[in-house]
Amino acid sequence: MRVPLLLAFFILILDILSKAIVIQTIPYHPYHSSFYPYGGVGVFENFLGVEFSIIHLANTGAAWGMFPGWQMTLLVLRLLIIGAMVFYLFFGKNSLYQTTLPMTMILAGALGNVLDTLIHGHVVDMFHFVLWGYDFPAFNIADSAICLGVAWLFMTSFVAPSKEKPNCERN
Repeated sequence: MRVPLLLAFFILILDILSKAIVIQTIPYHPYHSSFYPYGGVGVFENFLGVEFSIIHLANTGAAWGMFPGWQMTLLVLRLLIIGAMVFYLFFGKNSLYQTTLPMTMILAGALGNVLDTLIHGHVVDMFHFVLWGYDFPAFNIADSAICLGVAWLFMTSFVAPSKEKPNCERN
């Protein structure tokens, strides 16, 4: 149980610190500019067709800004999902690598975004990529943890633990 708690703590601290640094150092822009560095700090421009900058945006909705203005509904929904996941982690039969660690990543990310909503009234997004001309929506470390946890769960869902012992007998 120590490894999942350390992972959750690490993700939350990294998320909180990165958001605090962005809030303190990069001016808030309600909409990012259409020209590099998009109202933020440029990290790299046109590196093999990819641009990356750190910006300061407020997301009042869910993923990719869907459902803007529904902060309270989304907050209640997020808290219910977090509660259900915690219940499952404590009372379900879980494998450390197949469910516990990826769900811990999802929970830590969800908690980071819930804390943002409670403290700021919105989620602070900061990482902005333009991938070969596609302007990818800004995101944060909590969002990354959620996406990586979901991808991990998805990949491990195809790997079923073997219930049978291998047959080592020879005829």
